[in-house]
Amino acid sequence: MTDHVVESIVYAIPMRTRFRGITVREGMLIRGPLGWGDFCPFTEYDDREAAGWLATALEQVTVGWPEPVRERIPINCTVPAVDPERAHAIVAGSGCGTAKVKIADHPDSLAEDLARVAAVRDALGPSGAVRVDANAVWDVETAVAHINRIDEAAGGLEYVEQPCRTIEELAAVRRRVDVRIAADESIRRAEDPMRVAVAGAADIAVLKCTPLGGVRRALQVAEAAGLPCVVSSALETSVGLAAQLALAGALPELDFACGLGTLSLLTGDVVVDSLRPVDGYLPVPRTPPQPDPALAEQYRQRDPDRTAWWEERLARVLQLVESQKPV
Repeated sequence: MTDHVVESIVYAIPMRTRFRGITVREGMLIRGPLGWGDFCPFTEYDDREAAGWLATALEQVTVGWPEPVRERIPINCTVPAVDPERAHAIVAGSGCGTAKVKIADHPDSLAEDLARVAAVRDALGPSGAVRVDANAVWDVETAVAHINRIDEAAGGLEYVEQPCRTIEELAAVRRRVDVRIAADESIRRAEDPMRVAVAGAADIAVLKCTPLGGVRRALQVAEAAGLPCVVSSALETSVGLAAQLALAGALPELDFACGLGTLSLLTGDVVVDSLRPVDGYLPVPRTPPQPDPALAEQYRQRDPDRTAWWEERLARVLQLVESQKPV
């Protein structure tokens, strides 16, 4: 531990539906001078990539966030790769006017994707907005063909998020479809997110301050991107999600609903008053939420080997973050 992290709790919260290939969300709550943060890089990420996640938590527990320019954030509900009936129920019960639908979760998913987005459109009605996320799995030709089909099934898409992996592929798709393209992984997993030339490849920048290294760093990335922004969750607890809301609250302009309604994907939370949307909105927090001791204990990681794995990871990444600080 350092002066910045005086306590930590490893958690494991089961998920309602498999999402990103996982059924349990693991991470660490860390406490510093200003309260608690959430260090939860996905387990397949190496220490270098995890450093951004820790920098976000350290910002939260040591210096806090910039002043917001708005008090509440419009939220989209998130629809995993589930059957149409379940997709319809998720949207109908969300209170949100925008839905983000996961698609392309396996190579032969198109028929399932079409049925899912049609059910989401039915649940939202004609005035709602449907957006889809392909998580960079298509090549250009597949993306163009599938986007046109899915756009028709959805009764019009708001945008398609990261249909292909590279900036060059995104640009090629964008030239051939009449649907907005949003860049996510192309920004946050770039070697230098502030130097990624996304303007010609995308219409919207999806920002996740958790992997980008904090609210202030993400605001710099947003300015460098020069595109309308959508703030999206990295599947945190309420403790970590608060930083994403702080980013959405501090952006100079916010033209689209944000993907911050992801606590519905978890079976529980470490905070009593979870950051769950009400009537499609979430408030911008001024200070980080505090974990409830009983809930933190309820979702504490029980496997000693996993607990040790996270503690060793935190120690390594703390050392890495400290070494990267300017002298």
